[in-house]
Amino acid sequence: MATNVKLADDLVEMARRTAAAEHRSVPKQIEYYYRLAQIAEENPDLPFSLIRDLLLADAEEATTEYKKNGKRELKKTK
Repeated sequence: MATNVKLADDLVEMARRTAAAEHRSVPKQIEYYYRLAQIAEENPDLPFSLIRDLLLADAEEATTEYKKNGKRELKKTK
């Protein structure tokens, strides 16, 4: 469920610039920042690069190969 939230204009503008560079929408960028901060807060010993890599891996669609009628095809598992 979507919820409207009031945020500071400068925060939204910073998120907008980063979102454009990362090919995300502004809401998705803010969600990404939230997940990043949540993981960092819950795991203070994890380096930022590892947290970022975990989020990237989670966002990728997993695929597996299987054979159908003797042909290799990709099956989406997510």
